[in-house]
Amino acid sequence: MAVIEASQPVVRTDYGLLRFEEVFKTHFKELHAYAYTLVKEDLLAEEMVQQVFFKLWEKKDSLKIESSATAYLYRSVYHECLNYLKHQKVKSAYLSYAKTATESSTGSASQKIQLSELQKHLNKALSELPEQCRTIFQMSRYEELKYQEIADRLGLSVKTIENQMGKALRLLREKLKDFLPLLLLILLNL
Repeated sequence: MAVIEASQPVVRTDYGLLRFEEVFKTHFKELHAYAYTLVKEDLLAEEMVQQVFFKLWEKKDSLKIESSATAYLYRSVYHECLNYLKHQKVKSAYLSYAKTATESSTGSASQKIQLSELQKHLNKALSELPEQCRTIFQMSRYEELKYQEIADRLGLSVKTIENQMGKALRLLREKLKDFLPLLLLILLNL
């Protein structure tokens, strides 16, 4: 063992007092192999071990290892790898959440556009209905009146209301047939 100068950083190890550089050279390969078993990536394992030695260097003046230095280093590498893996798990969960949130907000924006488009075509189709058909349809669908109530208000028979509603629905189906798939998609996604 080399003579240690007072100015050189020293670490007390199982092998006696060693300079920091000697500790690094003595333990790096075995710690790297251990870290690799935890993170399953060569460069990442190297980074984890280097991080442990960096922290050891930062604490060199105040660090007192009570037990085996080798055990301390292994435990430090274990915790460094574990913290990294936990961080990756949190990061992955957040990315998954962000992706889902983005897709759902995009989906709702596109649904709003589709609903707006459908509403525009429905209004156009309604305006093209004969006046009595349109009035009866609007009273039934928008005011939610029963056929008898519509008949009483307009002074018509219930049978006339039924016929006019049938005619309105048939005409609307014909005019909006190109939008039926869109309507189905909107209804299924709601």
